[in-house]
Amino acid sequence: MERVAALDEPLKKILGGTTAKVLAEHLGLETVGDLLHHYPRRYAERGELTRLSDLPLDEHVTVVARVADARVLTFNHGRGQRLEVTLTDGSGRLQLVFFGKGIHKPHKDLLPGRRAMFAGKVSVFNRKLQLAHPEYELLDQDADTEAVDAFAHQLMPIYPACQQMASWKITKAVDAVLPSAQDAVDPLPPGLREGRGLVPLTEALLKIHRPGSKADVADARARLKWDEAFVLQVALARRRFADAQLPAVSRQLIPGGILDAFDARLPFTLTEGQTKVSREIFDDLATEHPMHRLLQGEVGSGKAQPLDALVLTPRGFRPMGRLAVGSEVVVPSGATAQVDGVFPQGEREVWRLVLSDGSTVECDDEHLWIVSSRTTGEQVLTTRELRTALRDDAGRPRWSIAPATPVDLDDGGQRPLDPYALGRTLGAGGHGPAGARVPAAYRNAPVKDRRALLAGLLAAAGEPAGTGTRVRAVPEPLAADLAWLARSLGGTARATPVDGGHDVTVATPREDRAGDTDGGAFHRTVLAVEHVGRKPVQCISVAHPSHAYVTDHFTVTHNTMVALRAMLGVVDSGGQAAMLAPTEVLAQQHHRSVTEMMGDLAEGGMLGGAERGTKVVLLTGSMGAAARRQALLDLVTGEAGIVIGTHALIEDVVQFHDLGLVVVDEQHRFGVEQRDALRAKGKQPPHLLVMTATPIPRTVAMTVFGDLETSVLDQLPAGRSPIASHVVPAKDKPHFLARAWERVREEVAAGHQAYVVCPRIGDDEEPAAPKGKKAKDAPAEPSSAEDLAEKRPPLAVLDIAEQLRKGPLAGLRVAVLHGRMAPDDKDDVMRRFAAGALDVLVATTVIEVGVNVPNATAMVIMDADRFGVSQLHQLRGRVGRGSAPGLCLLVSEMPEASPARARLAAVAATLDGFELSRIDLEQRREGDVLGQAQSGVRSSLRMLAVIEDEEVIAAAREEATALVTADPELTGCPELRTALSALLDDEREQYLDKG
Repeated sequence: MERVAALDEPLKKILGGTTAKVLAEHLGLETVGDLLHHYPRRYAERGELTRLSDLPLDEHVTVVARVADARVLTFNHGRGQRLEVTLTDGSGRLQLVFFGKGIHKPHKDLLPGRRAMFAGKVSVFNRKLQLAHPEYELLDQDADTEAVDAFAHQLMPIYPACQQMASWKITKAVDAVLPSAQDAVDPLPPGLREGRGLVPLTEALLKIHRPGSKADVADARARLKWDEAFVLQVALARRRFADAQLPAVSRQLIPGGILDAFDARLPFTLTEGQTKVSREIFDDLATEHPMHRLLQGEVGSGKAQPLDALVLTPRGFRPMGRLAVGSEVVVPSGATAQVDGVFPQGEREVWRLVLSDGSTVECDDEHLWIVSSRTTGEQVLTTRELRTALRDDAGRPRWSIAPATPVDLDDGGQRPLDPYALGRTLGAGGHGPAGARVPAAYRNAPVKDRRALLAGLLAAAGEPAGTGTRVRAVPEPLAADLAWLARSLGGTARATPVDGGHDVTVATPREDRAGDTDGGAFHRTVLAVEHVGRKPVQCISVAHPSHAYVTDHFTVTHNTMVALRAMLGVVDSGGQAAMLAPTEVLAQQHHRSVTEMMGDLAEGGMLGGAERGTKVVLLTGSMGAAARRQALLDLVTGEAGIVIGTHALIEDVVQFHDLGLVVVDEQHRFGVEQRDALRAKGKQPPHLLVMTATPIPRTVAMTVFGDLETSVLDQLPAGRSPIASHVVPAKDKPHFLARAWERVREEVAAGHQAYVVCPRIGDDEEPAAPKGKKAKDAPAEPSSAEDLAEKRPPLAVLDIAEQLRKGPLAGLRVAVLHGRMAPDDKDDVMRRFAAGALDVLVATTVIEVGVNVPNATAMVIMDADRFGVSQLHQLRGRVGRGSAPGLCLLVSEMPEASPARARLAAVAATLDGFELSRIDLEQRREGDVLGQAQSGVRSSLRMLAVIEDEEVIAAAREEATALVTADPELTGCPELRTALSALLDDEREQYLDKG
């Protein structure tokens, strides 16, 4: 083991105490092995030899020339010195300049007449071309061409450095330890290395630090990436193998249980995505080792229509995009019900159903339709199912849609004229002006008035046409109203373009059959399903047992949770399920939605509860003592099959009768110890389902590395829409910030509300240090606009709220919300904001998860560059939740060219949470894949980039899984065991087990 000891040698013994201390404190490099694995981030190429007469500006060049003149000049009243050297190569002249202490060596070397090679970047000073502090190498008078070429084409490593240790100093340090590369233990089995055509580790280390060519760099990188990917994959494969040996209670589906009862109540079939994901989860639950699965994407699945689609309300049709929670809509039976959920779904592919009377309706592929056929009777099918089986074997349209039950409407308008008389007037002689229409108050009128109006119109202008009546050459607006009236009365209408307008043929049920909807004549068949393109869409949830509403005909929309079905399946098998939510607000929201969806199935053992039901309990820190005691009792006795709670679930006092499944919502808000503490409450390791709508870098990394089995619900984009996002450059363009506050006032004037988010509370709070910087690392004075912006303390809620009250938002109702407020005060503020009693809420990230105020349409995020990409995405999700479009303004003082501004621009450019997680990952790196750090500060990946190297990782996983399956203890790979031991200290080894 002496070879390992050589790489474990402290740098202090080789480099001396001063250099070793800087490398350890600022770059985390303590041993020879650490420094050998501190790879160059890029290589500088000196460039082709260039004649002095052909020097290009702002490019790196290499020249061979003779020193014509050299002199030292003073400046700054004699306090500074610079060395100016003039070169000539016969074709032109060039000036070199050296400053400060850097002048001593070149002053001795570059004497007039000496010949040398010089490399540097060409710049201009006083209208003359010059090289500042160029590298150089003196040449003998008879230096050969090969030596010159070798110098010109040499690749110079540029290392990740810090202010206290420049790259060239690290180069010297690496030179001192590079001989120890011969002692590196090669972790790759020889067969794998040779089969993949990879160079030995020793050769890779030499080539990565001192390449002779770009091909050397490529060979070294390929090999070192495989090292990192393979060693990590072996660690993960061993963990998966060990998990497979752990006992867990198999939770098989039990027919006739709560799950079947729950599914039977749903008036639709599950979406294709839900069915697939549920199957994956139930297959895992049925095994006798713990499931460890990540569910990515929105966990609800709605059936959406475009924002301009029409939904019938008691006052007439309203655009889908204008509906809000509390809006009343008409359900297929003719009753009314409230909208209890509005779910903007971003942009989706939209389809158009073309019906036999020429009417059309637009929807997404998952939208549900109540249809009937000659052979199957009435059933509920998705758009996708309709279009894939549109016609029967004889080529005839297979499906038809029943008409709506006629309902009384009232838009509140005056109806001074007799409806029948108005109809006769509209139908008489030329039908009036070309734009004549049925007034809205008469279209949105009680059934008897609409029937009288239509009868008058047909009496004046109609003629018999088969089983219906035809009105000829009607102006287009009136033709549309005629068709609308007929359909609103449960009938059909077809408008055919002709010269001078439209011929309209209508048919309606007889008055004595007004409520009869089973007459085949009034069913419209589905003739075609056409692709429209991408449009912004949303779905609504209707508080009615049918979960249906009327558009131009029946549709069904509902939201259900894959996770809830998994929990019900576990309860059926005799176990309990726990859902862990990050905040009380979100826990209460989940509890409410679960109990509402389950109905009396959530009241097991209670008066009026279903016979096959279970009890669903809530457990949070703020519950009263009596309610808490009852919840704990229900858990330990097993009476409660489902518990939904916060961190309170983790406390020692919480005991379960038989915990079978742990569901973790918004996974990134919990530490691994917290999740592990809950998992440890099972008699045997429970199954684990992690849900996240917004993957963060570490989640994506773990997904790519395959530690978690993954299920993806990708039918909904992760972002909520429509939300327009814009970067506000407050320093460059202060008038943009002024306009931002104007926009807030405009939203409030339109009856909406707004959030203003700040990184800090303020008052006596300690200012947060700039991200990624320690005081000792910071330069004495800010050296750039970016440094200046980062040096300033983050903006604070209390300060900004006061400025807004007195300034741009004066007169509006502004309140603050932050984590140091008393719980009652926080609840009071949120209650008033939700009730519309406040216009603007100035808050910290306490609103990031679980706050749902559909009327809030605008968000201004101050110092947005201080937040991570995922956090910005979460915050932005608080707006655009109702029917009105959302607006998110990202305010930053960072310069336009800074990485921080680039990050904000990326957030503004997409609402896709998966795309944002990739951007975040590329910018912040993966964090320590085998450790608890998620910030990217101490990544164990130096060469491997998770996003770029997915193919390498996939191949390494395959190799690692095969190796571990054949040799779980790695007895045949001692070098690999050594590498694993070096990578996995005890803490990281345990971390893998916690998931």
